[in-house]
Amino acid sequence: MKPYERYRTRRLLLALTAAGGLLLTACSGGGGSSEGSKAADRDISGLPAPAHGDEDGTSEQEDQDREAAPDNLSTFALDVDTASYDYARRALADGRLPDPSTVRPEEFVNSFRQDYERPDGDGFSVTVDGARTADEDWSLVRVGLATRTTERTGERPPAALTFVIDVSGSMAEPGRLDLAQESLSVMTDRLRDDDSVAIVTFSDEAETVLPMTRLDGNRDEIHDVVSELDTRDSTNLGAGVETGYETAVEGLRKGATNRVVLVSDALANTGDTDADTILERISGERREHGVTLFGVGVGSDYGDALMERLADKGDGHTVYVSDEDEARKVFCEELPRNIDLTARDAKAQVAFDPETVEEFRLVGYDNRRVADEDFRDDRVDGGEVGPGHTVTALYAVRTEPGAEGHLATATVRWLDPDTRDPHEESGDLETGALHDSLRAAPSRFQVTAVAAYFADALRSGDDRHRRLPGAPVPFAELADRARALSGATEDGAVRELAEAIEQADRRRD
Repeated sequence: MKPYERYRTRRLLLALTAAGGLLLTACSGGGGSSEGSKAADRDISGLPAPAHGDEDGTSEQEDQDREAAPDNLSTFALDVDTASYDYARRALADGRLPDPSTVRPEEFVNSFRQDYERPDGDGFSVTVDGARTADEDWSLVRVGLATRTTERTGERPPAALTFVIDVSGSMAEPGRLDLAQESLSVMTDRLRDDDSVAIVTFSDEAETVLPMTRLDGNRDEIHDVVSELDTRDSTNLGAGVETGYETAVEGLRKGATNRVVLVSDALANTGDTDADTILERISGERREHGVTLFGVGVGSDYGDALMERLADKGDGHTVYVSDEDEARKVFCEELPRNIDLTARDAKAQVAFDPETVEEFRLVGYDNRRVADEDFRDDRVDGGEVGPGHTVTALYAVRTEPGAEGHLATATVRWLDPDTRDPHEESGDLETGALHDSLRAAPSRFQVTAVAAYFADALRSGDDRHRRLPGAPVPFAELADRARALSGATEDGAVRELAEAIEQADRRRD
């Protein structure tokens, strides 16, 4: 039997007997202050699996993994969304655990700054690294993709932004429409004179309250329109998106980045409430004119699934904001940064070497999987990525006992946003380059592992019923790891991760 045939047979047998797992161990922050804690001497283990299984304990995701063709490829569309993590933090701050269905591990992982090498020009750099775990033959492998920094923002094309603002009754809650108004007002002062803005509002009906208008000489008019927004009736989100795209096409500017920015709690209750139906109605404008969607979620009650699907199928991405600081960051930093698009329809494919890899599992990206044979089919949607972004994918990988040599090759493929010409970039990982343990891995790698484990724990429900290849680790110990890493990285976002884990621990009590 050929080596690859042995590999396929072995993976099939393994898939029929056990689900692969994400194994995290000893995530201490090198240089941190918690060396003496009890948690520092204990392994941390996690398994990326849905929270609910059937009566025999088999989860839906495990069934999908078992039925999947046992090959050596993993393919997915790039995703820079972070809404799932930010919404989970909001739920925890409000004293409740997030619904497991709203927890997407890749959005937790991608919420943290990475230190990947940046490319000199447009396109991506590819970083592939990994660390062995305490569980025999298991490692974590991280695939990191990065675009150039945002230092060239002065060179970006002008923007034509159509804001689609939810003014339904639910948006009257503090922290919704008022937050959007304040942020839009600040952003209006910060956009360039050659940028343009249009505003569409929707409740039970949709209305264009400001056609596409240049900022130069018209900022006062835009401020007036924003300040006069007021809440009304029900939420016809479908009408809002459709009118928004019509307005964007009417104000389309050649040579500019044309984008629809949807600000809503996504609690649609009138008209079309299904993402596919809504997007089908505007598919011509979306594909023909290259208008992308940027979703901004707000509110303690939030239609996460609808907003996420709209963004995924609308060639864009989503964020979630819950306070003024976050909103200003999104509207005044992230949105202007995303005006300059670096790549369209970007996909990644990781090829694991069958001579060294026994099995593997991608953590998250459940809604972004792409058929392996579609990796180079540029008609198949990928992700849109702007400058200054990093994309991280984490794999749990079981290697052959004593395996040495090539482990994996990661390739990213994308289209030039202007010419639509395809480009590719690759990176490799050898078994000899794996760090001996997570404790020996760089701090940013450890942050990635802790974020993924946290997401898995939130998805898996009660710790006592998690089907993991090892004893569950209490949230308190995971929080210690995050605290140590926040000291090692001096990163406020990692400190907030520790706080969120501590809040989750209290909610479980």
